[in-house]
Amino acid sequence: MPHDTRSLRTDARTQSPPLPHELTRGIIRRAFRGDPELYHRFLGTLRESIGHADIVLRGSAVTGESYRGHDAFDADGPGTSDLDIVLIGRDALQLWLPDAFYVRWVNTIPLSDRTRWVAPGLDPAREAAQSLVGRPVNIQASRDIVIQFRGDLLGQPYLTLFEKPAGISITDSHPA
Repeated sequence: MPHDTRSLRTDARTQSPPLPHELTRGIIRRAFRGDPELYHRFLGTLRESIGHADIVLRGSAVTGESYRGHDAFDADGPGTSDLDIVLIGRDALQLWLPDAFYVRWVNTIPLSDRTRWVAPGLDPAREAAQSLVGRPVNIQASRDIVIQFRGDLLGQPYLTLFEKPAGISITDSHPA
């Protein structure tokens, strides 16, 4: 399955993405209990804190099955599979502590229930998103080359949920 880099661009007047395409409908069915409104609220929760980075969803929520074991999404029951969110870009990488990188300034350790220390300022948004959807949410940051490599060369599909508006940076989103 090829990755899908089409974005769900937000209508500036309604702050709601347009009607979802086929891949997004599958994700909504699997990960958001078939509820498009839950999907929009989840995305809004993330955008509120992370509007300065592209937001990508990857993993079994996109493919419908585990990459390693090929188990179906939520094979162990509703809400058991996690959502793997990746924030793209230099600004996103700045949210992680210096010791929280696999490769410095390229790819981070995912923020999760077990690794809250890696990006403590981002954990409240992750917890809010997780509580909203009733399933684990993990957030990682990387350079765009990493997600492209994983998608194009390793065949790991992803979906861009949100593209940051041009000219927005971390300083615009998080004033000092």
